[in-house]
Amino acid sequence: MAETDTVTHLDDDTEPAETAPPRGLRGRRTALIACAVVVVAAVAVVGALGLGGGEEKGPSAPPRAGSVVPVTRTTLTERTDVDGQLGFGTEIPLPVKATGTVTWLPQQGATAERGDTLLRVDDRPVVLLYGSMPMYRDLGLAAPSAVTGAGAGASDSAQSDTGTGTDAASPAPTTGTGTGTGTGTGSSAPAPLTGMDVLQFETNLAALGYTGFTVDEKFTDATARAVKRWQKSLGLAETGTVGVGDVIYSGGKVRIGQPGARLGAAVGENTLTYTGTARKVVVNASASDAGWAVRGTVVGIALPDGKSVRGEVASVGRQASAPEGGNAEGESGAGAATLPVTITIADQKSVGRLESGPVTVEYVGREVKDVLSVPVAALVALAEGGHGLETEDGRFVAVKTGLFADGNVQVSGAGVSEGMKVRIPE
Repeated sequence: MAETDTVTHLDDDTEPAETAPPRGLRGRRTALIACAVVVVAAVAVVGALGLGGGEEKGPSAPPRAGSVVPVTRTTLTERTDVDGQLGFGTEIPLPVKATGTVTWLPQQGATAERGDTLLRVDDRPVVLLYGSMPMYRDLGLAAPSAVTGAGAGASDSAQSDTGTGTDAASPAPTTGTGTGTGTGTGSSAPAPLTGMDVLQFETNLAALGYTGFTVDEKFTDATARAVKRWQKSLGLAETGTVGVGDVIYSGGKVRIGQPGARLGAAVGENTLTYTGTARKVVVNASASDAGWAVRGTVVGIALPDGKSVRGEVASVGRQASAPEGGNAEGESGAGAATLPVTITIADQKSVGRLESGPVTVEYVGREVKDVLSVPVAALVALAEGGHGLETEDGRFVAVKTGLFADGNVQVSGAGVSEGMKVRIPE
């Protein structure tokens, strides 16, 4: 009976106790299986990335960091910035030749053109006209010249119109009276005033609309009649003569500057100053580095509002100004000696309403054309000295550098060619 019970127990669905592995052994088996899966996955990834050994080539080095740029052929321009001042230029005294008391002055900053009154002296207008020759004399008709002649006859003496003579052949005196008188009086036509100053004045008179005469170098009756009409429009006595202090000439329109006299003061050399009406820039350029300042040189002008306009060098001063605390040669002191450089602006509208203020002037220092260049960042220092470039495949090529401009540098050398790729290291 005991054996039967034992067989019946073994046929039961439950696995005999001695065939089940211990709990600890089962955990170690699971861990081994997981590790095998990880190893297989890693091998698969390595194979997919191609990092496994090839049949013909060994493992290659990872690519170097940094971007690659080509060597280009271009024009490099070196630009330099200097400080300047925008304005209307230096104020110049007006050559007032009138004498008397100042009775009226225009406002500072006002603009005067041909025919306008610049100031009044003894309540007489001093008028602006255009021209290069200063007013140096009165203009008007010359006074007529009188010609008078007298002659005596019947006697060799011009001092008497009567004569008494004695005949030497007769002892008795004889007396004879003869009278001969000749008198002539005449007036010649006035000789017209002539000269280039007459031509300049008549040109202005005609431009103001007072015509009826020939514009030439002769001041005639017709010119005088036109002057009278002009004087009437100014509220002056119609004399037909222009006084030396009635007119001031300039090359064009003027902008009134700071007055040098007050109302009621006597006219002097600095009674009134003026400038041109066009805005310009003045740069105090270093006397030792003013080679760029040549008349006609085109420059860029950066305005305070951020706009940039085109300018042109108009004049360069010949006398250097000494810096503060130094001399004209710049041997000592706070800075180097400077030369004034005046720059004109052809397009006045491009400046807008700005009348004055600090500006930056940009000029071209040097320029090289048709040269090879790379970004400055591509240069590397070579162990043997000098500079070089690293090619795309990791080689180093020695180069000679030239002009540096706008972040690029001129390069040359046997191993450099247009289009070759070089690396900019990070």
